Amino acid sequence: MRKNRRRDVWFPYAVIAVLLATLAAGTISNLVRNPQPRLVADGLPGRPHAQSSLGHDDLLRHALTDLDGLTLPNGATLAGWNGPWRYVWPRDASFVAVARCAVGQHDKALDVLTFLDRVRPAAGRWQARYTSAGGTVDDGREPQLDASGWVLWATWFCRAGDRYWELVEESADQIVRELGPDGLPEPSPDYWERSEKELTIGTVAPLLTGLRSAVRIAAEQNRPAAATRWQDALDKLSAATDRTFGPDYPRTPTRATSFVEPGVEPVGLGGGADAFVTVLGPPFAPARDIVSTAIDHAHGVLTQPNGGVTPGESWRADGVSWTPQTALFALSAAARGDHSGAEALLTWLDQHRTSTGALPEKVNRDLEPAGEAPLAWTAALVVLADTALQNPLPIP
Repeated sequence: MRKNRRRDVWFPYAVIAVLLATLAAGTISNLVRNPQPRLVADGLPGRPHAQSSLGHDDLLRHALTDLDGLTLPNGATLAGWNGPWRYVWPRDASFVAVARCAVGQHDKALDVLTFLDRVRPAAGRWQARYTSAGGTVDDGREPQLDASGWVLWATWFCRAGDRYWELVEESADQIVRELGPDGLPEPSPDYWERSEKELTIGTVAPLLTGLRSAVRIAAEQNRPAAATRWQDALDKLSAATDRTFGPDYPRTPTRATSFVEPGVEPVGLGGGADAFVTVLGPPFAPARDIVSTAIDHAHGVLTQPNGGVTPGESWRADGVSWTPQTALFALSAAARGDHSGAEALLTWLDQHRTSTGALPEKVNRDLEPAGEAPLAWTAALVVLADTALQNPLPIP
């Protein structure tokens, strides 16, 4: 009896020791698989160092200055200055055009849209990225459907539908052609830049924004047939999105995985929370309570120990924050009236710039800027978030 009592005393400690050792081994393995990212460059050559200031004036000034540096005379807006970033992504360029229009830089925005109009596909999906001269990049990346939505949003936001009507018509009709009998398109790569076997919210959300924008453009241009065609597609896609992704709007469609008992709702699982749930709400779409709840939930789930945000719940678990997704939540908060939330995220971004004031692609586990700096997408999102804090942005 006494021996058993002794074993009872040490046995729980042994189990705890084994569990701690397993967790430690898993952590070490994860750190080996996902090494700490470092900064590629401090910023654009010749940029002055950041100046401390109250508010976000310096942050906004540097973001706009870096967008100037990343935009070439032909309107090509580079995602970043170096190596694999030195290309034009239609998604990033669309955000830059919107940011320019939001602060009244319409001529610079039209330069960006003119470049996109020049490289637009005559039919089919946009390429993932283009060279600064407008050529395609043969690197094995598949065309990405989400660009059809983003360029429509940028064109509508900048009130340029008459000037780029062919771009509008082709991009909107491409979305219509992509929708199947269930109201959804086939899987496509999205901002995660990888081949996808399942449809993602990263593709669906921009298409909804694009169709809303196209309907508005067609109405403004007095083209009722096009407006009706695109509104029908929008209704179809919107209903399918709610049915397939709602109510939490995870990265991939929700599925019923188990029924606890009759009359009890099934447990649903999708691809986990994704930062692009923000694109289902303002300033990309009218506000809905169900979507706002999903956005707030995703923000809580995706916030990292260093204070920033990771792209998705199923993204690699390395503790690294990505500035575009952090800025996207800042824009969402500002557009939905959560000014304190937006201010907090913008302050975090401000505090983790490089020594030249550039916004980096990432912030690593040690709170150091990492990846490419500056990043055009992050800079554009910061401009939009700051603008939304001052005045409401238009919503298609």
